[in-house]
Parts: sequence; structure tokens; C-alpha cells
Amino acid sequence: MSTSTHEAPVSLYDEPGPRAKRAIRLWSVVAVVVVALVIVLAGLQFGSHGQLDADRWTPFLSAGIWQYLLVGLWGTIQAAALVAVLGGAFGLVLALGRLSRNPVIHGVSTAYIEIARTIPVLLLIYLMLFGLPQLGLNFPLLWKLVIPLTIANAAAFAEIIRAGILGLPAGQSEAALSLGLSRGQAMRLVVLPQALRFVTPSLVTQLVSLVKDTSLGYIVAFTELLYRGQVLAAYNHFLIPTFIVVTLIYLVFNGALSTLASRLRRRPGKRSLAEPTSGAAPIVGVPVTDGPARSARSRSARNAKE
Repeated sequence: MSTSTHEAPVSLYDEPGPRAKRAIRLWSVVAVVVVALVIVLAGLQFGSHGQLDADRWTPFLSAGIWQYLLVGLWGTIQAAALVAVLGGAFGLVLALGRLSRNPVIHGVSTAYIEIARTIPVLLLIYLMLFGLPQLGLNFPLLWKLVIPLTIANAAAFAEIIRAGILGLPAGQSEAALSLGLSRGQAMRLVVLPQALRFVTPSLVTQLVSLVKDTSLGYIVAFTELLYRGQVLAAYNHFLIPTFIVVTLIYLVFNGALSTLASRLRRRPGKRSLAEPTSGAAPIVGVPVTDGPARSARSRSARNAKE
């Protein structure tokens, strides 16, 4: 017997009601007005002190200055990409460890996540910069920034992935187990592909925060965007215009990532599961027939229904 299919939304958060939506719109308008007012007042202050004079902004029409700043942006992208890959992989291991039934693995993963989320990243960077060299461990500048950021962001990635796994309907893993898959196979083939797809917008949002954290690279003199801005401001003595330009570069880059996250959240068909047809739970990521045993089980199920 077949039934009509429809999409059942799966979300990590409750949908806001009418009152909450009105409050969100109201506070959004208030926030926009406050930000606009601050920008106007800052512009008036800069103008009164000559910071908006043309001679202070003309140097930024030079291709050489932009090339200098874009090299710093490339350093930011390199550091962020390394932390995203390493932190994402480590975060996945931590998320699975925290969900493990093994008490030792669960305890170690939980302890790491809770501790890493409470330690300031700046403290970790100072440890890499001043502490480890005393023990004979002196890493290159890039890794003095990447390693502390990976330690901190792995915990954030782990919690996002764990929330995605816990947000899935329990029937998904149960249906996989009923087909004869082991718990590891069910997690790898069924649960993780769906969970990662659901939390992709949150992972991209975390990447925005990660890009901002790379600005701490100036502490270790790593060539990233903020460090290049500091050197440029010390050279041309145009402190405010230089940092306004650096801020605009951050806004454009992080704004693009935020827009990507918003589009992923609104993308249809990526955050929902289809209702079962013929009374069977859908299993995304598992082939319908990938072996004689499953084919035989499928034929047996059809014969039983007939």
C-alpha cells in the first residue's frame, strides 16, 4: 500500500511564533537604526578632525597598497582554511566520541570539549609563543596561529555536529540497524551524511567567526590582514583610513560567507526528510541494493506484504 509523500521539516531550533517574529522584526529595525546612527556620528567626528580629507584617502587608490593588503588577506584565508579542515576533522572525531557508549571515550571527549570552550584563544596563542619554545618546541609562525585556533574551534565544530546528529529522527538509525548494518555503518552511511547536511549553515557561520579569530595572528607577527594593516598604518601614518579599509575588506569577505550561510538555510529540500512510502522509513545515503543479502531482505519484505 502506498501513501502520498510530503516533506517533513527537520530543524535544530524551534520555529518562532507570530509574537516572536514581530519582536525579531522590531529589534532588527532598532538595531539597524542604532548602527546607522553610530556610523553617522563617527563620520561627523572623523570629518571634524580631518580624517575624511581627500589627501588621506588618495594613497588607497594605488595598486601597490591594495596588493600589499591582499597578500595579508591571502594569509588570513590560508590560516582559516587550515583551521577549518583540521578543526572540522578533529571536531567530527570529538562529536562521535562524545556520543560514544564507551565511558572512557565519552568522558575524554566531553572533558576536552568543555575545557577547550572555556580557555581563551589568546591564552593558547601566548602558550604557543612563549611557553612551548621554553621546552624546545618552536613552530613556524603560521602554525603558532593555526594550532591554538584548531584547539578552540574543534570544540565548537564538535558541538555543532553533535547537535545535528541528535536532531535527526531516531527512526533513521533504527531503520539502518534493522537492515543489518552495524552501528558504525549506520553512523557513517546514514546519520552523518544527513546531519552534516542539516548543520552546514551553522558550520559556515562558525567559519565566519574563525576568519575573525585569525586577526589574532598579529600577536605572533603572522602575515595576515590585520597585521598588514598595522604595518601599513605605521608606514603611511594614516591610522584611521587604513583600518577603515581593512574593516571594509573583512566586511566584504565575511559578508559573503554570511550570505552563503543564509542561502544554505533557505535552500529547499536540504533540511527536510521525506515521509516514508509503503510504510518504510527512508534511509538517505544507503543504496537500495548494495549486496545479495540486502536484495534478499528486500524481496522477502515484498513477499510478506503480498
